[in-house]
Amino acid sequence: MSLESEADLPGDVLPGVLSEELHAELVAFRRDLHMHPELGNQEFRTTAAIKERLEKAGLRPRVLSMGTGLICDIGPEADGLPVLALRADIDALPIPDMKTECAYRSTVPDRAHACGHDVHTAVVLGAGLVLAELHERGLLPRPVRLLFQPAEEVLPGGAADAIGSGALDGVGRIIAVHCDPRVDAGRIGLRNGAITSACDRIEVALDGPGGHTARPHLTTDMVTAAARVAVDVPALIARRVDSRSGLAVTWGRIESGHAPNVIPQHAELSGTVRCLDLAAWRQAPDVVHAAIDEVATLHRAKSEINYVRGVPPVVNDPVVTELLRDAMTARRGTDSIETTEQSLGGEDFSWYLEHVPGALARLGVRTPGERTVRDLHQGDFDADERAITVGVELFTAAALIDATR
Repeated sequence: MSLESEADLPGDVLPGVLSEELHAELVAFRRDLHMHPELGNQEFRTTAAIKERLEKAGLRPRVLSMGTGLICDIGPEADGLPVLALRADIDALPIPDMKTECAYRSTVPDRAHACGHDVHTAVVLGAGLVLAELHERGLLPRPVRLLFQPAEEVLPGGAADAIGSGALDGVGRIIAVHCDPRVDAGRIGLRNGAITSACDRIEVALDGPGGHTARPHLTTDMVTAAARVAVDVPALIARRVDSRSGLAVTWGRIESGHAPNVIPQHAELSGTVRCLDLAAWRQAPDVVHAAIDEVATLHRAKSEINYVRGVPPVVNDPVVTELLRDAMTARRGTDSIETTEQSLGGEDFSWYLEHVPGALARLGVRTPGERTVRDLHQGDFDADERAITVGVELFTAAALIDATR
């Protein structure tokens, strides 16, 4: 669907359509964040900018106890009514911004909003400003909470800290969007059930006596041991769990040795463990530990394993997913919705869903007709900023429709 057809879509069914003036402000806000990215738990400037804009609108945001991130309630007093939470993550990634000829590229070396969190932040901010205006007009029957969460990119994610800081107190449902560069701006992707995967981090240290490369039979051939762990552990795991679970170990780093004729005493590997299935994720640490120990012992290496629990899969609640479907249909029609696949990416939005029902939608950010796909977590990632309007109107419609149910 082309964005040029917006005027013909049913955007007047519900109040809360984004004005051109506010869209322009949100684009400028997003670009400012893009130029000043901050890593997880360091988002002080970002938090201050959000807080200042909400206070300018007469709202009373509260900074979370961690010192970054904030929540802000809008609408009537809850009085037992369940609050609908709109969540945005606000942190950036430790990678360089590789975009050229871009006026708003990152000004911070080796820092970039390469996952679209600046877009997520602008969407929730915009939704909050629109809903605050609707509340002033008496058109918002139920309370809504804006949740700007820090440290999504830092395992096990800042969601747990936000929950501990009271972010879910009184919340009945929670919704979020995540940028998807494979989906055109003007569209969203929805899926019932699991939409992301579990993600853990693993670090392995191997040790042995070392020796001369002329006599590997007299010692532990540490380089070979590390290589066999890298190759054989994923293969072993694939035969020890149901293949439909998608449990997989992928290494991102392997390091050993300093000289060509010296067998080193130490080797290190680190990587991620990803899983499509919640039940398999729960048994993953035991399965992975056993496979590593088995391979290391076979090659006479002593293994030390640091298994860092990350996040479970995001499992969308069918009722809340239907709420997002109805909201998008009200704004832009059924043709603006597509069924999305479960990804192998991790997302700490899953921790909220351990407490309350919720759903995550994929927000299209690809310019319609563009053939180049700029993937997430790459230095040249960017978004079609018309997606901000789509996200704001999706959230405002969801808030209004949710209040009628």
